[in-house]
Amino acid sequence: MSRVVEQVLTSQIGNILEKSLQGHRPTKSECVELLQSDDIHAIGEAAGILVRRRFGKAASFVNNIILNYTNVCVTDCKFCAFYRPPKHDEAYTLTIPQIRARVKSAWEMFKIRQVLIQGGHNPKLNIEYYEEAFNTIRSEFPKVGIHGLSASEVDTIARVEKTSTKEVLSRLKQAGLQSVPGAGAEILVDRVKDIISPKKTSSKDWLRIMEEAHKTGLPASATLMYGHVESYQDIAEHMYRIVELQEKTGGFMAFIPWNFEPNNTLLQKQGTVTQGSGGLRLLKMIAISRLLYDNIIPHIQSSWLTNGVGMAQIALSYGADDFGGTLIGEEVVSCTGARSTELTDAKIRGAIRQAGYTPIERDNFYNPIS
Repeated sequence: MSRVVEQVLTSQIGNILEKSLQGHRPTKSECVELLQSDDIHAIGEAAGILVRRRFGKAASFVNNIILNYTNVCVTDCKFCAFYRPPKHDEAYTLTIPQIRARVKSAWEMFKIRQVLIQGGHNPKLNIEYYEEAFNTIRSEFPKVGIHGLSASEVDTIARVEKTSTKEVLSRLKQAGLQSVPGAGAEILVDRVKDIISPKKTSSKDWLRIMEEAHKTGLPASATLMYGHVESYQDIAEHMYRIVELQEKTGGFMAFIPWNFEPNNTLLQKQGTVTQGSGGLRLLKMIAISRLLYDNIIPHIQSSWLTNGVGMAQIALSYGADDFGGTLIGEEVVSCTGARSTELTDAKIRGAIRQAGYTPIERDNFYNPIS
């Protein structure tokens, strides 16, 4: 037995970690116990062993842009600093030529392989807007994949069109949508959602729409936003709801835990949450995600955007295998003033190498790009 493994197994949560190293998923109650533990190092060591078994010393990333096509939104989430109500002086919606120009510029300057398309819940946009945008991107830039629209955006489009979310997903896939991000989940416990986003898609509907996406042939990411009003039990409940859906469909490619940034949000103004949760909490969340999902969701993202490049480098030793993506022109998180949201391909490669790993560029299906 190596010295590292011995240190892991002799910690107070050693029995849970030992079972994890043997391929057994922590139970929901054990997940809570891990979340409550201060032994972040032991949890991280166990997660590091698992991720190195699966990926060695390689770390993937995607060369992409985030395209925030509109900030007009009617759901008024208390954790969001980005949205503007309809007719606000700062409200905007990109035209199709503007979308095309942004993708064209990013392709010519950076040779991006993915565009992540997300925005507000804008009741003035019908499905034809999205179909035209997707068709334009896929026909003119066939090497650029489309990873777009949260479950709650899909739900909004269905309400505008007075049709089913399943029909919306089918049409969007036909127009060029290839995969779906996990945004809109936050915490899949309605008690929490009723506090931070009472007008948004319910937990049940988020899971239903994701299941429909998987069955339509649209793989997805799953996310968890922590560090606001949730409890450890809420986090465990969320993570196990993802487990249950993944065992049913196998449609999630990656899991991304990310921390809530309170700056310029209503939750901060109301005094509900006054500061972020910090880097150690991120490392614990990354590590527990690896222990829980290693056998069913292969990829855990390091979440540099809200915690910085340095923490993302450390996260590669705590269970993450994916660094996330390059970002040029991101607007949502930058509205909180949390971090610099500009990171190029060369900087990500350098950061991964500095951490002792080999960078692997990927597409939006996590396939390596030669």
